[in-house]
Amino acid sequence: MMKVLEEETQSGCAKRRFKYKRRKYRQKCVPRSLQMCPCSGKVEEQDEEEPQGAGPFFFIGGANGAEIVSAYCEKRGWKRIYNKHTADFKLKWCENQSPSTYRNFRKGEQLVYQIPNNKVLTTKIGLLSSLREYDRVSSKVKHSRALRRLKIEEFIPTTFRMDVKQEREAFFAQQEGKTKKYSVSNNTGQMWICKPTALNQGRGIFLLKSLQDVVALKVKLQDIEDRRAKAKTLQRQPQAYIVQHYIQRPLLLKGKKFDVRSFLLIACTSPYMVFFHHGYVRLTCDLYDPSSKNLSAHLTNQYMQKKNPLYSQVKEDTVWSMESFNVYVNDRFQDAKRLPRDWVLGAFTRRMQQIMTQCFFAAKSKLDCRLGFFDLIGCDFMVDEDFKVWLLEMNCNPALHINCEVLREVIPPVVVETLDVTLEIFHKRLLRQRILPLGSQRGFVLLYDGPDSSALTCKKRHRRRKRKQS
Repeated sequence: MMKVLEEETQSGCAKRRFKYKRRKYRQKCVPRSLQMCPCSGKVEEQDEEEPQGAGPFFFIGGANGAEIVSAYCEKRGWKRIYNKHTADFKLKWCENQSPSTYRNFRKGEQLVYQIPNNKVLTTKIGLLSSLREYDRVSSKVKHSRALRRLKIEEFIPTTFRMDVKQEREAFFAQQEGKTKKYSVSNNTGQMWICKPTALNQGRGIFLLKSLQDVVALKVKLQDIEDRRAKAKTLQRQPQAYIVQHYIQRPLLLKGKKFDVRSFLLIACTSPYMVFFHHGYVRLTCDLYDPSSKNLSAHLTNQYMQKKNPLYSQVKEDTVWSMESFNVYVNDRFQDAKRLPRDWVLGAFTRRMQQIMTQCFFAAKSKLDCRLGFFDLIGCDFMVDEDFKVWLLEMNCNPALHINCEVLREVIPPVVVETLDVTLEIFHKRLLRQRILPLGSQRGFVLLYDGPDSSALTCKKRHRRRKRKQS
């Protein structure tokens, strides 16, 4: 028995020595950074040396916004590190969420881009579930006219979850004409768009234009269910989908379909400090044709438009500034639609802010609230020909590329002010100073200035404990 214990002890010591050596090797090994090759335009790995001396240090994982963030930090005298396992950092900016992103996070000492569980806002099913729950709870509360709560159907197109059996069956029954309970339209030409819940850039999206398309989707989903039921081993959960009403009569700009990308900044979660910032307008390369089989005619993001053969010729025309959008609407639609002057910068902007605020309130109680987390979320809106505003989705890690003139004017100021505002609030919070007004606030508009959520949670726990004791 003693011999066995000695062998186990020796084995345990060997494992610890191996882990220690491996950790030391990671710290000493030459790290790699991702850089863009000017000739090929492809991302290449290049050797970088870890900085020497005292910090502050910053880490960037991925290429999205890397150039802007790196220039910002270096201007402040910070040094970039390339080892993602290093715990000594002031700021970590990562485009992909992984356990390693948050493993060494120290609350109140470090800043990390992207709130860990932001999927309650930034996935299609997460946002829909949050809004539905908020709608159910808020319907029991009386609100003042100034704080009127929007109903989901006022700003989200009719949506069915394909991962929920009841909703899936209701959708197929509606389309096959077996029930009138869920009918929303008698239009035989009604189209639907099917989207995977957690993908972006238009990946995995397809249109349902006919009953044959609907039947094919039904067969596909049933086949997935059958294969999972027959499997003897646990399988990875398949990608969940939603089916959403396709807005077939969108407002057009010069005959082209468009949407608006604006930004929601959660600069602090303890207390919550939430802001809005104007973004830009994204247009398709081709004129709008609802019958087109080409997805780039239906999806406006730059990732899809780059697949169009015309993109290199019309690239600058696929992105407009909000000012250009405002001038166009004033010239073409103000009199015809009896719109107020500067509808884009006035009524439309207020509507976007109202919708964003409600979405945030719907997810507020679910978000991970620790001092140091912040998030910049891309919000996509569409306007139909009746000038009704629809929210299409909210995206984590929104594209921060600057491949055309308008994006070069819009994106860098948004990223810089995001970091300015976040850092100012962070430092004021640590020094227990009054947060408002903010000297770094320029283009961002404050939507919500909430109490310290962590303090409120402690109070709730204290009250709950007292009730149990009594």
